[in-house]
Amino acid sequence: MKKCLTFASLMLAVPCAYAQSSVTLYGILDEGVMFVNNVGGSTGGKRVSLDSTNGINGSRWGMTGKEDLGGGLRAIFTLEGGINLNNGQMAQGNTFFGRQAFVGLSHNTLGSLTLGRQYDMITYFLQPFTSQGSQAGSTAFQHPGDIDNTGNSVRVNNAIRYMSGNYAGVTFGGEYSVGGQAGNVTGNSGYSVGANYAMGPLSLGAAYAYFKNPTSATAGSGFFTDNANGSNFLANSLNRGYISASAWQVVGAGAGYTIGSLSLTAAWSNIQYAGLGGTFADSMARFNNYDFTARYMATPSLALAASYDYLNGAGVALANGKTVGNQHYNQIAVLGDYFLSKRTDVYMEGAWQRASGTSSTGTAAVADIGNLGDSANNHQFVVRLALRHKF
Repeated sequence: MKKCLTFASLMLAVPCAYAQSSVTLYGILDEGVMFVNNVGGSTGGKRVSLDSTNGINGSRWGMTGKEDLGGGLRAIFTLEGGINLNNGQMAQGNTFFGRQAFVGLSHNTLGSLTLGRQYDMITYFLQPFTSQGSQAGSTAFQHPGDIDNTGNSVRVNNAIRYMSGNYAGVTFGGEYSVGGQAGNVTGNSGYSVGANYAMGPLSLGAAYAYFKNPTSATAGSGFFTDNANGSNFLANSLNRGYISASAWQVVGAGAGYTIGSLSLTAAWSNIQYAGLGGTFADSMARFNNYDFTARYMATPSLALAASYDYLNGAGVALANGKTVGNQHYNQIAVLGDYFLSKRTDVYMEGAWQRASGTSSTGTAAVADIGNLGDSANNHQFVVRLALRHKF
């Protein structure tokens, strides 16, 4: 009888143990019809396509979980992959869990420590103040070529990340990416740091990121080539000429202020490609980006947004004395987003961009909204009509 009672007690205790753990499946499907008036370079033209990877939230599915270890400590994990709804393939260069894949520990007051493929500090502390990061719009609101990675074009492999708790409105974090090169401890490595202050209607943030040898010949390594297929972050003439850079860095700051139903954000970022080889003779390319966005909730179901972005690239001297890369980009974007429910909305957005100057390749600068592709000339226009559903 005692054995039976003991066994029954253990069986009753099992559900209590599992009640401290949870696993959540989630996803976002963001599918739209996209029109680009001028794309594909000198041989391109108009393009109409179905698209599920360039929306306000790129389509994805994932799972996140936690286990209570006691004393405010939890084991946590996240596995998340992008989805191309139109052909069923994975996004992020066909990387299965291309958006995030990490495991770690989290504490109620001490913060969290995680390891795996993760976002950098630009995402957490600078992106929220940019036009795309403030949920104003999608690729149409992205900085030209996503040159500062505020549009999450790339993630960080082999990353060790710490995120603090909230201390009187202040949060901060840091991340280090282990390069993993045999015989070269720092090769393909990088780090980023950031901090944020939010109190009432005001929020402020700043972040810095640095990566050594950002381009790698080995697919899945290096910052620009972090996807499974090794696709390169420097795809278009805006920055393709700087693929030989031995280092890449971004420093930026932003601010946001909310007045009733109106949210205003502004962000600045400085981007540098250092140690340019070949004909550049170790020169450095520098860009400055300025972003201003307004988002207004006209009704509880209707959001309106508009943004202006200006990117300036400084000229870079070649070994023969010529200068390239003196380029300028002006971009405006607008959005209307109607919420059918808490989980489903339809939105329409458009953007127009004009480029001037000389590109990184020495040719006339051409427009490049997000990373949709080089225009045949110095202007480009994109419209997207989409349906988004969260589950």
